[in-house]
Amino acid sequence: MKPTVLLAAGLLVLVVPATAVAGGNAAEGKKTYDLLCGICHGATGAGDGPAGLAIDPPPRTFNLGEFKFDADKDGHAGSDEDLTIVIKKGGASFGGNPVMVPWSSLSDAEIADVIAYIRTLVTADVTSN
Repeated sequence: MKPTVLLAAGLLVLVVPATAVAGGNAAEGKKTYDLLCGICHGATGAGDGPAGLAIDPPPRTFNLGEFKFDADKDGHAGSDEDLTIVIKKGGASFGGNPVMVPWSSLSDAEIADVIAYIRTLVTADVTSN
């Protein structure tokens, strides 16, 4: 294999979040996000959607890649499993804002797609612990 191809493949691995690759379809997730989540979390995930501006505390800013709830109680907040549980059960189930309603009507695949899309919204320089 040519060194250029290897370099390009290596850079792709660094740029595309592993959870987006391993999980759902981010393009499909964007459709659901725009329909259900963007009104509060904002089009770019900055927590500045039109309804979100009136919510106290404000909606989560996905751009930072930081998440509050360890819903699966594994000691690490923000895993795909944590986000899946919070999306299904809503924020109030974990002491969060009750305005974050449960989306139990979404299929597991739709939730995985939304999570894959949310992972693409991280704009901060995030390093794993």
